[in-house]
Amino acid sequence: MPRISAFHGILIYLYWNEGDHSIPHFHAHQASFRASVSVDGDLLAGTLEGRHLALVRQWAAIHREELIANWEAARRSEPILPIAPLP
Repeated sequence: MPRISAFHGILIYLYWNEGDHSIPHFHAHQASFRASVSVDGDLLAGTLEGRHLALVRQWAAIHREELIANWEAARRSEPILPIAPLP
């Protein structure tokens, strides 16, 4: 499970092979919290504390195009690229 970014104590992962998922998404881990978040910032599963979820959504909005490019590369079993963190 490649880590593509990290910021403010939040780790962002994009799994290489999760089977057939129709919604492009990534995984955010913060302390004991885990969540699946769409590239549009929608919480799909799991939980994050409110402040951390807001940061993840802000990051996803800034990097939406990069997230989609990584999602498509992963679906083709191609390498994915790191994405800059929030400052």
